Amino acid sequence: MLTKADTQRLRSLREKKHREAAGLFVVEGEKVVGELLAAELPFVEVYATEAWRGRCTQRVTPEEMARISHYPTPSSVLALGRIVRQPLEAGALEHGLTLALDGVQDPGNVGTLLRIADWFGLTRVVLSPDCADLFGQKTINASMGSFARVTAHTADLTEVLAGVRVPVLGCDLAGENVHTLRPLRDAVVVIGSEGRGLSPAVRACVTQFITIPKYGGAESLNAGVAAAIVCDNLRRALA
Repeated sequence: MLTKADTQRLRSLREKKHREAAGLFVVEGEKVVGELLAAELPFVEVYATEAWRGRCTQRVTPEEMARISHYPTPSSVLALGRIVRQPLEAGALEHGLTLALDGVQDPGNVGTLLRIADWFGLTRVVLSPDCADLFGQKTINASMGSFARVTAHTADLTEVLAGVRVPVLGCDLAGENVHTLRPLRDAVVVIGSEGRGLSPAVRACVTQFITIPKYGGAESLNAGVAAAIVCDNLRRALA
């Protein structure tokens, strides 16, 4: 049985300031919790109703789950994990393909970009500090388990991109056709925010601007769609 204090603590984790203070993030839903458990993410607390057949640290009633859930329609499981921020080691961007996110503020897009990195075998993503919260529930849910398989770092992009010895590719409408890219085993692909694109400071770090050819009337592509096309072209060039 959950106490009033338990309920208040779990509900408070809806807000970033309380998650940061507690050092815990929240995940809900059978599919995403199942994916993260399968990826061996070490949850510290798992609350579940009898409908959940997986790992559980405390059984709750459907009524209790409704009180602690962060969604209008609660699922059968809610889990807590520890917030662990991975430091970005010096020289890490010199090896392999890295996805860098510059001010991507929609949590669904950030989660989708983690999933895209996972799909194309990019094990490292770097987020600027003004990106959506990496440990927010919408971000984690959108990643569909990739949150546990991709190492994500938060860092000042202008600092980490300064002086890197690999190509830094920036998506821009005036860039070079992505289909003409030469094969690159080591590179950083920078995706800008949904509204303003790449920030001026990050643009100054880009060594090659690339674009996806446009054949219709749409103004732009979603950040996740653009990243997927670029990553696919990079991988196909190496095939």
